[in-house]
Amino acid sequence: MATRLNPYLSFRDNAREAMTFYQTVFGGKLDVMPFDQMAHDPSEKDKVMHAMLEAPNGMVLMGSDTPKSMPYAEGARISVSLSGDNEGELRGFWDKLGAGGQITVPLEKAPWGDSFGMLTDKFGINWMVNIAGARQ
Repeated sequence: MATRLNPYLSFRDNAREAMTFYQTVFGGKLDVMPFDQMAHDPSEKDKVMHAMLEAPNGMVLMGSDTPKSMPYAEGARISVSLSGDNEGELRGFWDKLGAGGQITVPLEKAPWGDSFGMLTDKFGINWMVNIAGARQ
């Protein structure tokens, strides 16, 4: 799988509604993963941990709800997501983007089996890196 660069939208409690709307705009397949058992706050178990809309023309839009335990700023509702299975390439991007920036979630094994991390680069841009784990 080639490395992909995608916009990643952040919401507070209405990611499912927004992503469903975008599906009506762009068409395609929408996959939604709720926080479910991974929620720190049981009241957030039905909120969206990750949603991905793959449009027929190849566009991909991702989004999620921001848990109450994390800061949420109206003006900072978009991140750039890098994802793929080329671990060396993606870790290289991670290292370069993190230089002079701030790591918000270390790049390490995630509950869904991939390696995942979040950082803000030295220019204030939020980045997410997801390295696909071995598929069964």
